[in-house]
Amino acid sequence: MEITRLVDERASCRAFRPDPVDDAVIDAAFARAQKAPSWCNTQPWQVHLLSGEALASFAKVLGEHVATQPQRADLGLPTYTGVHADRRREAGRQMYAHLGIAREDHAARGAQMLRNFDFFGAPHLAVLTVDADLGSYGVLDCGGYLATLMLLLGDAGLGTCALGSLAMYSDVVRSHLGLEDDRLLVCGLAFGHPDSEARINDFRTARAPWTEAVTRHVR
Repeated sequence: MEITRLVDERASCRAFRPDPVDDAVIDAAFARAQKAPSWCNTQPWQVHLLSGEALASFAKVLGEHVATQPQRADLGLPTYTGVHADRRREAGRQMYAHLGIAREDHAARGAQMLRNFDFFGAPHLAVLTVDADLGSYGVLDCGGYLATLMLLLGDAGLGTCALGSLAMYSDVVRSHLGLEDDRLLVCGLAFGHPDSEARINDFRTARAPWTEAVTRHVR
């Protein structure tokens, strides 16, 4: 089935071509993503879609903020422990090794990290927010919406990269986009045509065996 191929081939795209995606392709993907399941059909996601000059302006403001201000996240900052910390460290180690960036090369590692805040050169950025009153259930629904949207964009031949990094600076995002107090910032999603010549786009993270995540009960 096509969905199997899309799931198997999906990966974070970290280098995009600058040419924009046709509006009709974007509209079709977002229209279909609206069919994603949600708790009691609340459909709590709201999306700000940035392109062109609006995206360039946002990247400039965000980059300046990240360079001088501490992290503030609407949903709280994550704490990585145990196996989650191990997986996070290993993913970073493998990515920098793939790029040929040495562990002690802090300048190069920092420069690569900052690419999160110019959205890896993507021509489009979706900023996902949720109704604060819905709490964890609304955030859960947004995760389902995000996964659906990423697969639909992939089906259109586009690359995507979910940007949790955006949520770590929710104060400047809220200010720039004029978010109301009843909205919480969930994450960003960069998307566009992948740069097929960029080495970073060959990188794939490892996955734990599914049996580590699933406990089967039969009686």
